[in-house]
Amino acid sequence: MTEAKRSGRRSGCPIATTLEIVGDRWTLVILRDMLTGKTRFSQFLDSPEKITTNILTDRLALMEREGLVRKIPYQLRPQRFEYSLTDKGEALFPVVQEMCRWANRFMGDTWRPPESFMARRSA
Repeated sequence: MTEAKRSGRRSGCPIATTLEIVGDRWTLVILRDMLTGKTRFSQFLDSPEKITTNILTDRLALMEREGLVRKIPYQLRPQRFEYSLTDKGEALFPVVQEMCRWANRFMGDTWRPPESFMARRSA
């Protein structure tokens, strides 16, 4: 059995493996929101893409399971959490920047990210 199969991945290909984590319609949007300062469930729901609560819950759980985010309670009754990027999640920042550059270059109707976001260096 290959290492990829033992780990539950369908392939040892680094692109396929990465896409298993961030290749759905929503995970990179949540990551973008976290990289721009959002930390709470309600803030993610306010994004212009209008993610549904069940999808958001599912993607945050996936991101936590994969070690991209940590969940920290900020209120006990009712229980509510803040989410922050781990080093592993933060390491995707240059990937998100490059996706912005690519879309701005080839997809003329895309938003221009703030210069502060594009000029920021990865930690």
